[in-house]
Amino acid sequence: MLLRTQKLGIDFGGLKAVDAVDLVIGAGAVTAIIGPNGAGKSTLFNLLNGFHKPTSGRIFFEGDDITGLPSHRIARRGISRTFQTTRLFPTASALENVLIGYRMHTRTNLWDAILRTPRARREEAECRDRAMRVLEFVGIPELAPLPVGSLPQEAQKRVAIALALVSQPKLLLLDEPAAGVNANETAALAELIRYIVSSGTTVCLVEHKMRMVMALADTIIVLNHGQKIAEGPPDQICSDPAVIEAYLGGRRDA
Repeated sequence: MLLRTQKLGIDFGGLKAVDAVDLVIGAGAVTAIIGPNGAGKSTLFNLLNGFHKPTSGRIFFEGDDITGLPSHRIARRGISRTFQTTRLFPTASALENVLIGYRMHTRTNLWDAILRTPRARREEAECRDRAMRVLEFVGIPELAPLPVGSLPQEAQKRVAIALALVSQPKLLLLDEPAAGVNANETAALAELIRYIVSSGTTVCLVEHKMRMVMALADTIIVLNHGQKIAEGPPDQICSDPAVIEAYLGGRRDA
């Protein structure tokens, strides 16, 4: 078990966006979180990575209680994420975007940068090397010098994943990684996710594309109105009456 939550919840003005959710993410697997719009999926991610502080419950990562820790401390512990809407600097190159993500993990300070100390020069070289290796890992090294805003949506998704991977997380949270891309690009991103997991990083994803989820996930957790209504392997979730009613709408091929 890599991460677990215990009765995790958050209220917004009396509305329970996440309501007493017990969650387990096993190491080395793909866990998918599904549910209708407004079910609390992205809010749950915001709790797991410290963007929001829970109003109830606990979060444990590698056995340690990380409840209420700020995002940067949770990131340093090994949890990284992407966002439903790609958050990149459009005028900066793909390489520069990934470099920004890695520099937060270096020790270079302002004076090091101004004086061009040996540490600053060494870490700058390390940053560029690491950023290029991650861009190669996600399959787009040739796009390193190009402005992110000029890239197609699927390539921007890969840059965002590279940005999340550059800190070498133990757990990667992917918020709708296939949103806005076509079927062939969705299949290619699914292959990338399998490659990420096979390379040692556990993945938890929120995704609406059910064919992708059913083919990719080891475990699926279903939320509705902030509550967990089902959990299990894909074949079990497909036939769960509560899931069919709440999310699949009676369609197994959605």
